[in-house]
Amino acid sequence: MKEGPDIAHLAALIGDPARANMLTALMSGKALTVSELAEEAGITIQTASSHLSKLDEGGLLRPRKQGRHKYFSLANDDVAHVLEGLMGLAARSGHLRQRTGPQDAKLRQARVCYNHLAGDMGTKMFDSLMAQGHLSLKGDDLTLTSSGEIFAADFKIDLAALRKNKSLLCRECLDWSERRSHLAGSLGRAFLTRFEELSWAKRDQKTRVVLFSKTGAKEFERLFAIG
Repeated sequence: MKEGPDIAHLAALIGDPARANMLTALMSGKALTVSELAEEAGITIQTASSHLSKLDEGGLLRPRKQGRHKYFSLANDDVAHVLEGLMGLAARSGHLRQRTGPQDAKLRQARVCYNHLAGDMGTKMFDSLMAQGHLSLKGDDLTLTSSGEIFAADFKIDLAALRKNKSLLCRECLDWSERRSHLAGSLGRAFLTRFEELSWAKRDQKTRVVLFSKTGAKEFERLFAIG
């Protein structure tokens, strides 16, 4: 038997349609209950519980109990990164869901990718940070430059605190709808948090949509303009 990581096992876990729908729902970064995930997948609570047990055993979920309810979230950033990559691959290969709704355009404009900003506004922010020299990409190595450190500090982001985390500071994430990169990692999460703190944007609690106010959108365009 060949040795090495068993990608077939993980692929089988993710590949089931019901489990894929539940994992996609958790890309909002919000922990959900069994009943909420069952509704997302269009299956019974009993069936959902069975699927969630398999995903938990596979290391893809982080279950937490609070009161009478048990909540599930993605295990870590690595899982979210893989899922977003698969979404991008599916989009590029033409494997798209046929059903669209009123939220579709909003999802493409701005949405949460686990804990950072994705969609058109996410890629605009990444492109601007690159163009202004705040980010440097060499091969697969994305780093924050000295000017980027000043930029982040001026925006009231505590880089010292971020660097204490186990998560990578900067990570390039392929956006499935724009097919270009957006910023992931703890810095990407910090930017989205600041947008919310400044009341520039808020998350739709029922979807992955990020809604920018008129003022927030104007300030975003000013801050991340490409000259």
